[in-house]
Amino acid sequence: MSNNIITSEVINAEEHQYGQLKKVLGPAHIWALGVGIVLVGEFMGWNFTIAKGGSIGALIAMWAVGLLYVTLVMCNTEIGSVIPEAGGQYAMAKYILGPLAAFNVGLMIVFEYAMLEAANILVIGEIIKTIHPDVNSLPYIFLSLALLTVLNYRGIQATLTVNLVITAIAYVTIFILLFGTKFYVPEASLLRHEEMMSGLPYGWIGIIAAFQFGIWFYLGIEGTALGAEECRSTGRSLPVGALTGVVTLLVGATITWYVTSGLVNWVALGESVYPLYEAALATEIPFVIAALFVGTVLACLASASGCIADSGRSWFSMARDTLIPAWFGGVHPKYKTPYRAIVFLVPISLSFAFTGLLDQVIAFSILSGIYIYLLVGIMMLKFRQMYPLGNLNRGYIAPWHPYPAVFLIILTLMVFVGFYLGYAVNLLAGTVFYILASIWFVVHRYKFVDTHTFLKSKWPRPQGY
Repeated sequence: MSNNIITSEVINAEEHQYGQLKKVLGPAHIWALGVGIVLVGEFMGWNFTIAKGGSIGALIAMWAVGLLYVTLVMCNTEIGSVIPEAGGQYAMAKYILGPLAAFNVGLMIVFEYAMLEAANILVIGEIIKTIHPDVNSLPYIFLSLALLTVLNYRGIQATLTVNLVITAIAYVTIFILLFGTKFYVPEASLLRHEEMMSGLPYGWIGIIAAFQFGIWFYLGIEGTALGAEECRSTGRSLPVGALTGVVTLLVGATITWYVTSGLVNWVALGESVYPLYEAALATEIPFVIAALFVGTVLACLASASGCIADSGRSWFSMARDTLIPAWFGGVHPKYKTPYRAIVFLVPISLSFAFTGLLDQVIAFSILSGIYIYLLVGIMMLKFRQMYPLGNLNRGYIAPWHPYPAVFLIILTLMVFVGFYLGYAVNLLAGTVFYILASIWFVVHRYKFVDTHTFLKSKWPRPQGY
């Protein structure tokens, strides 16, 4: 090995200050982590794109935002494949942009997934109420969260193995709904094409507005990078799991749009809490209804489990680097999990869920996510400038650079415009929150950061420095 080349195996061998997480994950686990978190977005939340842009506007937004996520995963995976530390984009930011940016990205990851977890809890509660209006959903919610927290507490391998199974079952139910409509027999099909062609009720501006919730089809797939430290082979598991996950979501999103827009009136669809289940009810087929009930619940559980894993690892990473109190950076002596961070964040998600404001919770999760995406595009451009090909051995190389990073930045800025059109107050409030958090970090917390141990891995000197 030459002096100016460093491999991910060398980085893996570096000792961390507070202990290592156990390396047990393969590509299937990474797929389960990414798709498990995101799949719930095909069962709820995405349909607000219908309210903003109509059925055709939602379709255009879905594919445009899909391109955003393809470029995001390409950039995310190249950088993540040489930074096998827990924390995902947080770890990338600390190596490329420095402590203040890393603190913000870490906080954004925590809130992105904490809010997504809250949205899952809200939907579980609402769908349980469909069994009977007198059913109290709270015991089921608390029991589910307790079991998922215990799973994450005891180990990521078992957690993601369970996620793999329940995510696969939930994904299959989308196809059960598709074939239940008999779409392949035009004269017997339940799909009403006139509903699908609601056109562009608000014109082209509606498409831009729909970009905000079009993200919900894919929000969270970037969380695959948060499992990097626990991969047996980061250079293989991360790109294989993440890229197959994106393809899975693109297929599922297209089927979801096609079926629901053909079964449910676009106005009602744009207001639904559980659109896929609403579409199943429209078929009036008991087996399909039961399958989508189960699928929606399982998708919410898989997503909540992944959110607990990802938000906990971001909080743990920030603590291990002393950006927040180091106590949260504790690793369980037996299970090798970030148990303190996991347990600490669950009540926070639960408290947001009790607000009952699904669209507001989703909006803050999306806002946190798109700030991260913008920074990932910037980091990718800077990463290739600091470390051109041949300077670091990458497990994955994003093709066509710099176009993926440039497209990622442009498409993310378009989502910001869409966000402003629908939730300008939320955009302002969220931005002010992160500005105040940055001021707090600079004034009160930065003095506790150990800059000598902040970067755990020994990279070659960046080009031009």
